[in-house]
Amino acid sequence: MEFRLLYRGPLVSNGSVVEKQKLRRLFHPQLRTLWQQPPLDEQLFLNDQSRGSLLEKQGVFTFAPLVSSKLGLVAELDVLFLRRQRPGNLLHHGGDIDNRMKTLLDSLRVPRAKQTEIPADDSPGADEEPFYCLLEDDALVTRLTIATDQLLEPGDPSSSDALVIVRVTVKETGASLFWSFVGPEGKESRR
Repeated sequence: MEFRLLYRGPLVSNGSVVEKQKLRRLFHPQLRTLWQQPPLDEQLFLNDQSRGSLLEKQGVFTFAPLVSSKLGLVAELDVLFLRRQRPGNLLHHGGDIDNRMKTLLDSLRVPRAKQTEIPADDSPGADEEPFYCLLEDDALVTRLTIATDQLLEPGDPSSSDALVIVRVTVKETGASLFWSFVGPEGKESRR
């Protein structure tokens, strides 16, 4: 399975808990749309306790990761990172690339500890039950490539604004349970 996630806005170095949750909120509707299409549209296996639920509870949030070790899935990410700075100026303006990418990767995964990775006063919105995210854990990323270039739109060249396109390729590890949950036509398997 291959698809793209899109983000436009500030992408700061060493993003705070609030900034990472904001990014999660921007990716959530894109991933929800993906879950509403075949082969994921049945969603019958999301909370199947007999097979091990994919849902992960963190405080008042219930997260639904697409790439999960429970399904034997991993992800390869190809990131196109367009920023206002001219090529070569990334280290001088807008923060360093590795910490900006860490902010991005942290926002694509289920938060690990509600006390430190979800804002204390935050709660799910009406359409955030479950809260869709890409990764159960960022350790499930088996390949990461990053291409940077200049965003040729008017704006402050010292801002942290970016246009980020993440091409996600989901792969089975060989021990995948995915097709025992969902058949090739997107219907729950009766095996």
